[in-house]
Amino acid sequence: MNEPNIVILAGGISSRMKKSAQTAKEIEQSLVEDAAQKSKSMIGVGEGHRPFLDYLLYNVQESGYRTVVLLIGERDESIKEYYGGREQASAFSTLSLTYVVQPIPAARTKPLGTADAVLRVLEARPEWKEQQFTVCNSDNLYTQDALKLLLNSNEHNSMIDYDFEALRFPRERIYQFAILKTDSDGFLEDILEKPSDEELKQIKGRAGVSMNIFRFSYEDILSFLKSVPLHPVRNEKELPEAVKLMAARNPRSIKTYRRAEYVPDLTTVGDIPEVQKYLRQHFSGKQF
Repeated sequence: MNEPNIVILAGGISSRMKKSAQTAKEIEQSLVEDAAQKSKSMIGVGEGHRPFLDYLLYNVQESGYRTVVLLIGERDESIKEYYGGREQASAFSTLSLTYVVQPIPAARTKPLGTADAVLRVLEARPEWKEQQFTVCNSDNLYTQDALKLLLNSNEHNSMIDYDFEALRFPRERIYQFAILKTDSDGFLEDILEKPSDEELKQIKGRAGVSMNIFRFSYEDILSFLKSVPLHPVRNEKELPEAVKLMAARNPRSIKTYRRAEYVPDLTTVGDIPEVQKYLRQHFSGKQF
């Protein structure tokens, strides 16, 4: 059986969410306050003000994962306080929840990026050497099928390649995503992060999108997490760039799996109504 390890990245400062909260209209005030003060994954979008992260953890648990590392920021205690205060016989009793804190370096106002976040986890979990682990965002709700697909993959490294049309996002939102280039066998060749108009024009046919859910071998990704440079504009060490480097230096090392499905994305306050609608449709009546 593949190792049931997963890293959930929840250490960002949620700048776009917090900015959107300042001008939010027609959104419940308690949710606007959550958006302004908490990690995106802790916004109470669910029934009874349940945080978004509860639903992701439910899918993680039902998919067969057991060891969960929550990567959190040094300025946000909401995640640790919420899950740390639960009884052992909680809804997530089969999960081993632990935390790794991503610090904000001196002279910076935010963490060093998602590649640094994953590196922090691996350095804190040396027992994962020679093992595999899944890594995903905390503000996307991935399906159990997608989570299982990576957990049960026979490849050393893999990721989900989402069909953009099936994601149902406005066309202009594609500029915020990473477009994938793959070979005829589905192995990753390149990643176009936040593509330009010119790059989009060169794409023929289906547009495959990364929603930042990957499966890695500890040893395979480690050196690229360490060597990835700071992005020249965003000044962060980004996980997609580390993956891009690995694909370039080690061809056919990252298998992509195509899926055509909606993935709830909690980026701004304006996403909350659609996320709430999805939760009512897919989680109503579930006991956890």
